[in-house]
Amino acid sequence: MSAIQPTATLAPASSTIGPQFARGLWRIAAADASSGNAVVLMRDGTQIFGAMLDAIEQARETVVLESYIVNSDSVGERFATALIAAAARGVKVRLIADWVGSWTTKRAYWRKLRDGGVEVRIFNPPGFHAWLGLVPRDHRKLVVTDQRVAITGGIGLSEEWSGIVKRKRHAPWRDTAVRIEGPAAIDFARAFEDMWKRANREERRAARRHVHRRARNSGVLPGENGGAVVGVIEGEPWRLRVARALQIQAVSAERTIWIASAYFYPSSAEIEALCGAALDNVDVRILVPSRYDHPWVRRFTRSVYRQLLRNGVRIWEWNGIMMHAKTSVMDCRWVRVGSTDFNPLGVAINYELDAVIESKELGQAAVEMYLRDLEESTEIRDA
Repeated sequence: MSAIQPTATLAPASSTIGPQFARGLWRIAAADASSGNAVVLMRDGTQIFGAMLDAIEQARETVVLESYIVNSDSVGERFATALIAAAARGVKVRLIADWVGSWTTKRAYWRKLRDGGVEVRIFNPPGFHAWLGLVPRDHRKLVVTDQRVAITGGIGLSEEWSGIVKRKRHAPWRDTAVRIEGPAAIDFARAFEDMWKRANREERRAARRHVHRRARNSGVLPGENGGAVVGVIEGEPWRLRVARALQIQAVSAERTIWIASAYFYPSSAEIEALCGAALDNVDVRILVPSRYDHPWVRRFTRSVYRQLLRNGVRIWEWNGIMMHAKTSVMDCRWVRVGSTDFNPLGVAINYELDAVIESKELGQAAVEMYLRDLEESTEIRDA
């Protein structure tokens, strides 16, 4: 099997799961879905930050921003300026940052935002409550403006993604996000509202609740109203929603399952699903970093290589500074982009947010991006 296949041989599978795509997302992951969305796949900090700032600058009614990492560096200052300017022209602006992810951020930064009219909430600071505030974390990354445009992915608001750290230029971290314009933005706005309440402890028992509402738009059809079908998966503690979505991928895939994960340490069930697909002649590929911001992660990731490789799963390590993306593409038509890595924290403990998208056009773009990444990576053939 060649290391990198040309895109011409990877046309989308001929079959379609039609409304089952949206219905299945609801049943296994409580994911709201909508059709008629325009979706653009974006690569790395320059493009993603530009799209986020442009959306904020064009907002006329509301801006909500949620990020695990918000630093008071040059990137954070650019966003502070844009958010304060939006508030000054009458836009309602709200921001959620995670306490652990943003613990180095200066207090003066939060004070400047609040003085500038931005409502700020810090998620789960330490204290005398469950787990002393250490877990769960809000690991989500999201911007929604005017309930019309949503941007989500793996990127944090920090200089690591710009390539400039402490006034020295380095290669920026590799990451992926999607810009979604259409009715899915309303679903993302609803997801933000849930976290806004949790960040203020208005929903103290949120992690223990079960779904008590009917599905929204679970019967939408691919191409209905034009554009892409987008499902919004909200990862919550102990719900395992993204893990169950992986099960749908493993069951439904006819040709390919290609995954990129920054901190990859899958459960036995997830390993079994990937190996089962590979043994059934599905082309299963995993892309992970070769260098990590947390060096100990590499030891955990490499511990699962042997079982995956001997069952036909192929593994690549990114050659650059840090591969931080959390994506997957299946059969060139189903794409997941979000904040969730396949490890216990991401799948089972933290609050996460992923977009799962059905679109032939976006699927092809995701395939081309993945193949480009493999050209800058090294395949691991034994462990």
